Amino acid sequence: MEILRQHVEALLSPALAALGINNDHWKSMISVSREKNMGDLSLPCFAFAKQLSMAPNEIAEKLKAAIETNDVVDDINSTAGYLNFKASRNWLAEYIISGNIRIGDAEVNSSDGSKSVLIEHTSANPNGPFHVGRARNAILGDTIVRLNRLYGNNVRSEYYVDDMGKQVAVLAWALANLDAKEVEKILSDREPVNEMWESKPDHNRVRWYQAAQVLRGDDSKKHEIEKAIGEMVHASENGDHEVLLSFENAYQPVLDGMLETLNRLRINFDEFTKESIFVTNGDVSNIMQKLSTLEIHGIAENGAEYLDLGARGLKGKTEFYYKRGDGSSLYATRDIAYHIWKYTQCDKLINVLGEDHKLQSKQVSMTLNELGHDTPEVLFYSFIKLPEGKMSTRKGNVVFMDDLLEEAKAHAAEVVKEIRTDYSDEQISHIAEAVGTSAVRFNIIKVSPDKGFTFRWEEALSFDADSAPFIMYSHTRSRSIAKKCSDLGVAYQPEDAAVILQNPTNIPDSMFELLRAMATHNDALMRSVEQNRPNLFANQLLNLANHYNGFYRDCKVISNGEVNQTYLAVSEIASKLLRSGMIGLGIEPLERM
Repeated sequence: MEILRQHVEALLSPALAALGINNDHWKSMISVSREKNMGDLSLPCFAFAKQLSMAPNEIAEKLKAAIETNDVVDDINSTAGYLNFKASRNWLAEYIISGNIRIGDAEVNSSDGSKSVLIEHTSANPNGPFHVGRARNAILGDTIVRLNRLYGNNVRSEYYVDDMGKQVAVLAWALANLDAKEVEKILSDREPVNEMWESKPDHNRVRWYQAAQVLRGDDSKKHEIEKAIGEMVHASENGDHEVLLSFENAYQPVLDGMLETLNRLRINFDEFTKESIFVTNGDVSNIMQKLSTLEIHGIAENGAEYLDLGARGLKGKTEFYYKRGDGSSLYATRDIAYHIWKYTQCDKLINVLGEDHKLQSKQVSMTLNELGHDTPEVLFYSFIKLPEGKMSTRKGNVVFMDDLLEEAKAHAAEVVKEIRTDYSDEQISHIAEAVGTSAVRFNIIKVSPDKGFTFRWEEALSFDADSAPFIMYSHTRSRSIAKKCSDLGVAYQPEDAAVILQNPTNIPDSMFELLRAMATHNDALMRSVEQNRPNLFANQLLNLANHYNGFYRDCKVISNGEVNQTYLAVSEIASKLLRSGMIGLGIEPLERM
């Protein structure tokens, strides 16, 4: 609870000085209490033990005895070497009702000159539909974009289009050399395209890609196919406009289909940047020239050029190849050009990458340092697996996001029908879409990015207390209260705070716990943004929703036709925090469910 910190520091400073602690290092030691029931902030006293020749618990007890509580901090206790401070109920209520908690807006960029952040995420090869594994990058990336905006940063989301790699070349070759009958014959042992997605180009064209992959494994055909694909890749890497155009004609409909799926998950991008641009505009050529002048530059027997990053401390695969023997560039070289360009667009750069990109990302960062450029922050995430193993577009063993979203919507619709028998089919469909897509997003967001997990339908569609529907329902409860109050002619306005505070209400335990959750809301947001861990804010929103439900149960905003203005104020502020936080996570707020 950062709003309490300055008050705790003011209490601690003279007490510590009296014991002989005169520097300010202790201020950085103050942290959130390990046990919520003990306090809001804690000072661990272990670091003072040697200097004071006292046990930590003895130090904590001496400090407790020397500090008097006040209107802000009304409870101080010591436990196992920790000194704990708890905020006063009345002070906390006054602070929050007075409008001191920042709400934020995840849908707009700040205009106050805040830090500009460019976040590159997703950037999936446009060769087939999104599956659940691919979607983790998109959902994490979009959530980081939203949370940075909610925090107050000026954010730009970027999709880096791989328009010249082998994956696109395989698709382009297949479309040029195979017809529909051939494709279906080659894939006869696989399930056909779901009828629902027959007209969706990403589902349609992935069949050509998969058929080509099968043929590439055929000893009688692979040499000829590999030769043709290799020539196309080589031409693209040298900026051949005709080949690049054929690649674009192959992938663009697929990319459009992928973006349609992402849009359903409320994921959008501000910019799309093609990899080929940095070849055709000369940036890659210039970079390769600069790299050739570095002292760690080397040349292989086949004429390929590299940097010996082992000389800079890199372990394992130390040779970073940036130029082939024929003079063409590699993907990583173009990635360096892309990063240099990105840094002309922002103050801070964040990349979202799968854990299999760690080595290449390190190589790129070290090369950027060699060239005198800054390096990006990188969020690495672990992969999602199916119960039977890893997902692969190539092999066809995937759960497509389109299918998952339809299943989620259908499941949500059944639940809504059971509890809202009076709703029309249109109302049910709208709610089910919002609930289903939100549930899928949250199921991925709530897991720490560094943890892999196995995808299971029953978990993805869960409506339990740690789910998006739980948060959504808490928010609709707050809107229901607001509507009922409005029907009675009472509506909360921030300017009413002074009048409300003149007539204080007793603060029950459940209201106090909600106030504490509200007071730490932006602390959790800050940690989530600074650490690039959306799961931290997801946990905060669950905590806020849970405490709101306790408040809703115990603190009747309307009783006997009368509105308790204090309770209404707290409910409305909590509602705004829930709504802005939901948008920050990509959960759709509804007025009713």
